[in-house]
Order: sequence, then C-alpha cells, then structure tokens
Amino acid sequence: MTRTIRVRAFFALAVLALSLYITLTVPVRLGLDLRGGTQIVLETRDSPTAKADSEATDRTLEVLRHRIDALGVAEPTIARSGDNRIIVELPGIQDPREAANVLGRTAQLAFHPVLGTADTGETSRQPLPKKPAELVLPDESGRPVRLGPSALTGADVDSAEARIDQQSGVGWYVGVDFKGAGGDAWARLTGEAACRPAGDPARRVAIVLDDKVISSPQVNSSVACRTGIAGGSTQITGSFSRDEARELGLLINGGALPVPVETVEQRTVGPTLGATAIEASARAAVIGTALTSLFIIAVYRLLGALAAVALACYGVISYSALAALGATLTLPGLAGFVLAIGMAVDANVLVFERAREEYAARQSKGLRAALTAGFRNAFSAIADSNITTLIAAGLLFFLASGPVRGFGVTLGIGVLASMLSALVITRVLADYAVARRSVRRRPRLTGIADTGRVRDWLVRRNPDLMGRRRTWLAASAAALVLATSGIALRGLDFGVEFTGGRLMEYATSTPVDADRARDALADAGLPRAVVQTSGDGDLSVRTDQLSNAEAVKVDRAIGDLAGSAEKIRDELIGPSLGDELRRGALIALASALAAQLLYLAVRFRWTFGTSAVAAMAHDALILIGVFAWLGKPIDGVFLAALLTVIGYSVNDSVVVFDRIRELSAGDRKTPFSRLANTAILQTLPRTVNTGMGAVFILSALTLLGGDSLTDFALALLIGIVVGTYSSMFTAAPLAIELHAHSAPPPSVTPRSTPRGAAAI
Repeated sequence: MTRTIRVRAFFALAVLALSLYITLTVPVRLGLDLRGGTQIVLETRDSPTAKADSEATDRTLEVLRHRIDALGVAEPTIARSGDNRIIVELPGIQDPREAANVLGRTAQLAFHPVLGTADTGETSRQPLPKKPAELVLPDESGRPVRLGPSALTGADVDSAEARIDQQSGVGWYVGVDFKGAGGDAWARLTGEAACRPAGDPARRVAIVLDDKVISSPQVNSSVACRTGIAGGSTQITGSFSRDEARELGLLINGGALPVPVETVEQRTVGPTLGATAIEASARAAVIGTALTSLFIIAVYRLLGALAAVALACYGVISYSALAALGATLTLPGLAGFVLAIGMAVDANVLVFERAREEYAARQSKGLRAALTAGFRNAFSAIADSNITTLIAAGLLFFLASGPVRGFGVTLGIGVLASMLSALVITRVLADYAVARRSVRRRPRLTGIADTGRVRDWLVRRNPDLMGRRRTWLAASAAALVLATSGIALRGLDFGVEFTGGRLMEYATSTPVDADRARDALADAGLPRAVVQTSGDGDLSVRTDQLSNAEAVKVDRAIGDLAGSAEKIRDELIGPSLGDELRRGALIALASALAAQLLYLAVRFRWTFGTSAVAAMAHDALILIGVFAWLGKPIDGVFLAALLTVIGYSVNDSVVVFDRIRELSAGDRKTPFSRLANTAILQTLPRTVNTGMGAVFILSALTLLGGDSLTDFALALLIGIVVGTYSSMFTAAPLAIELHAHSAPPPSVTPRSTPRGAAAI
C-alpha cells in the first residue's frame, strides 16, 4: 500500500469516526414543519414619531424577546431578517392567535392618573370630547373615563411577572418592579390617587397599552396621601386567575415597541403532519436507497457493493454535517437529503464507466491502473457537474426563505458529502479491493472488466444520433410548445406563498364533500374560498387575507361538517410579502440561468454554454407547463424542485460537453458533429445508470413520501426525465448547429508564383 493510499485511508477513517461521534451526540435541529409549531414573520413599520430603521428593528427584537420568554414556550427562537423583518418560531404553539396578539401589541405603555368618569352616560369606545392634555378611554367594563397625562411609560418598568400568595388569600397577583426614576414617579402618582376617598374613580391608576386600558387598579386604603407606594415596586391584585395575571404581567413586562409591527407571514404546522412526513421520508429513503444499491451492485458487482457502502457513509457524513453546522432540517430539506442519496451515485458511476473504458483500451495494465485512470479522467466532469449543482443550492440559500432555504443548505451539504464519499471513501475501498490477489484473478468480479450491455450494444450498432439532430430539435420544440400551451390555456396556480392569502389544511375524521364545504364557508361569510379535497380525507381551504378571528369561523364550519377535524397546516402570507416572494422567484430563476451560462462559458466554449442554458430553459418551461396542465400549485417548494432540475440538467450536459472537449483535443480532423455523436454514445451508459439511481429514489418519494412531498418528488421526477433527454437531444444538437454557424470558413493559402509571373 503506497503512502498516498495510506493517507487517504486515514483521512476517510478520521472523517467517518468524527461523523459517527457527532451523529450519536448532537441532534439535528428540526424545523417547525417537522416538529410542529408556529412561525410568525413581523415587519416593522414607520410611525409618526419613529422611523423603522435597523436600530429600531433591533430594539423591537429585544422587546419581543422579553415577551416571548414570558410566554413560556420551550426553545423559542427569534432572529432578525434583513433591515426590518423579525422571524419568530414558537415550537408547540398550535393556536397562533395568542402569540400574534401578544407580539403585535405595539403602542406605548403608559401609566395615567384617573381624573374621573366621563359624565356623558355613554359607553362607546370612541374617544369623547376632552380638555387639553386629557384622554378619554373606556375602562375594563366599557365605561369611559377621563385620564390625565401619563406619569410613567414602559421604559420605567424593570420587570413584571405573575406571582401567587396563598397565605394572605390574595391568590394570583402581578408584581411590578420599577427602575431609575420610575419608582419615585410611581410613588408620586399613587400618592396623589391615595388622597381620594375609597370608591372614587380618581383613586385608580390606569395602565394603558395600545390606547386601551388593560388594567385600572385602585390604590389600597393603607397607602398614605401624598406618600404613595415607595420602594420601587408594587403589587397589582384583583382576583386574577393564573392566565389573567400571566397575561397582564406579560403585557407590562414587554413594554412598548419603538415602532409598529405587522404580521406579513404566519405558518402553523401540526405535530402529526411533521411526524408523518418524517416517517414517510424515512421509509422512502430506505426503500429507494435499497433499490439504488441493488441496481449499482447488479451493474458494477464488487465495486457497486463498495459504492453502496460508501452511500451509507455519505448518509452519516451528511447528517453529521447538518448537526455540526446547526442547520435546521425542514420538510423540503428532508426530501433533499433523500434526493442527494440518488445524486451521490452519479460520481461513482462516472468513475466506474471511465475505468471500464480504460480497462478495455489498456487491459494489459491491469485493474488498479484502470481504476486510477478512471478516477483521474472523471474528476473534471465530477467537479463541473457538482459545481453547477452548488450554484443552484447557493441561489436557493441566498434568494429563497424559510423551508426552501433549508433545502438549499441540505442540497449543498449533500453535494460536498457525495464528492467526499465518491472520491475518498469509494476510492479507498476500491483500491484495497483491486489490490487483493483473489480479485485480480477474477477481474470480471469487479465490474470494470466488463464493458456492460448498453455499451456493447452501442459499439455494435454505432448509431448516428446526431445525423438527425434537426429532428431532435424539432421534437424538443414541439414538446416545448405543447407544455407552454398549458401555461397559456390553463394558467399557473400560484400558491399562497406567491399571491398572498391564507391556506388551511385539515385532517378530517370522515370525508367531507367539497361542494358542501364551499356552501358552509359561504354561509360563514367566505363565498370566495377555494376548497380542495384529497382521497385520504384531507381538506384544504384557500382564501384571500383572513384574520385569526375569521379563521376560527372556518375551523368551526369544517368541524361541524366533519364531526371532528384537526388543523394540520395554517399559512398566512401578506400581499406585500407575496409580491416580494414572486419577484424573488423570478430573480432566482434568472440568476440561475445567468450564473450557469457564465460558468459554462468560462469552463467551455460559448457555444456549449449557450446550448446548455437553452436546454435548461427548455427543461424548466416544460416542467412548469406540465404542472399547469395538471393544475398543481406553483409555490416555494416547486421553486426548490425547479432549481434542482436546472442543476441536474446542467450536470448531464456538462458530462457530454466534457467528453466532446476531451475528444476534440486529440482529434482535430474529425467533424464536430461526429465527435459530439461519439461523446454521447460514450457517456450514454453513465447517463442511463445515473438517471436510474435518481429515479428509484424519486419514485419512492412520490409513492411513499406522503401528500406533503408528492408534488415535490413528482416535479423532480419529471425534470430528471426531461433533463436526461435534453442533455443528449437538445443541448448537443444545438451546440452542433451553433458551432457550424460560428466556425470560420476554411482558409485557402494561394500558391506562390514565380517572380515575374502574372498572378490573378
């Protein structure tokens, strides 16, 4: 064993040992769509007195953090996104109304002296005529009271919390501690109120939040006039229940937000949906990986079995990388993790096919030489194809949000882990295997001494596929027209994520007829609600903007129809955010095409880059058109699938173009169309075998992944089939046509004529 092989083996063992340790000790953080809970995206807005700049957003985040901590949610997270957005995740919270109400209280908290009741006989909540510096608001019972100028604000409050005192019989109360000059101001305010007789409204102090009196406690009779409640702390009593005391303490303790906030996105996922998705994905991963492993073992025998072992190592490395980086595993990310298993086969197939070619050409040099040459010659194609996929993953991370961004992270980690698995682990195992004397005696056992049935058939027939290149281009154009006509005739069903609105999904105990559900929702005041049902009893309701109070009516209407209904998903997207996400999706697609074109133009000639990008656009439009014909939603998860298809399409085109470049470097005389045809025939076994590996995984996800992953896997399955076709019959023929029109005409060197002879 050479020094290089020993170093490579030591590195592989070290990576695997570290990955196993991390896998066993560090859990992966699950997104809310897998563990259940509520995510709320808040956006700060300008107020008449403050601008919603970066500093104001930071102060708002800290105030919200105090309020969330007081909610008692296990492992909440709150983070800033951009200059004026705040993302709040509340695991386990299934009713977002309470959280949204608490987080959205934005007005200044203030403590006012009560001057008396507004002697008008009215109980309206509208402000009544008042003297300057006075404020008229309804108290807790709805009776209007006159309030003086505020004596304290939320900035004077240090802390407030619900407490219980069973011994004195007070029960639940709210303890408030003031800071700085707040204690003295509180003493003056309560001292003035204590001078009023018991029962007089002016003996009360009003606590006002959001122009609403949230509490107006009366100063205790034991407090002396002009002295007030000293010491910098006080107790608010009032026969509170635990929840009432907790909410009041929460509102006081949270203080005031420096600027208003608006809920632009709200997602609630039931825990059963996440558990079902994890179970279905795990089942699909096991079955898909088993089928893929059996397939590559059948094709490549011993080396295929070693590649299957490397696939298992890939899974451990990918999982540990997610855990070590603290990445959040989302539902699309989970599907991406499963998908990357199928894509990880690609590098192994490239190496093994090149090794087969090398062994067939130089059989006398043996297995080890063929395998080494296979790794060396396949590296360029592996690097180019994986870099293009990393470009797609990077675009998803930087331009998408939420679960789709999580998919980009998972896909990027999967690509890097697959390269490590194929180029290091598989190579260590393969080098060790082919060095055994028992293996060298039976070279066909390895799988690289056999050229394979597909390659043998191609060698015998040697079909001139590129001789019909214009026929293939016409077929691609026809498929493109047929697919895009679906966009024109059926239109695109943009999901709530891109249009704004609200989407609620229910798991019903008994099937509910969609027409009955529409009638029930129309009676509840929602005549334009879109209702869809699935065969397994799930029902979805999509509406325009809907408040949480109106959402309760939908819950009640569906529950009455079904007997019992569990809400498994609730998504609210504001119209401004929907426009932004739709615009971001277009930017992501345009950026993907531009980035791929730039990379391919640098790595190859411009005709290759243009052809590959045209094939990508062809694949993307066909996939969108098929979804339009099927009436499937175009949402963020579909965007993740679309960008993945773009990356996969480029992978196949890169492998073909890399072989064309290699052939043309050693052969300047053969026509370009013949070189392209030879390249396609030589890479066809790799294309077929890689596609089969991905198809096994995606078919398992489509059939077993559950409703939440079916559309995602279906989009990828369609895209991979179309991408495999387009790399051979769209990108390559187009490159030939562009080359023919861009190549300079052959130059003619005139014969030299004798001096003095006439020349024309």
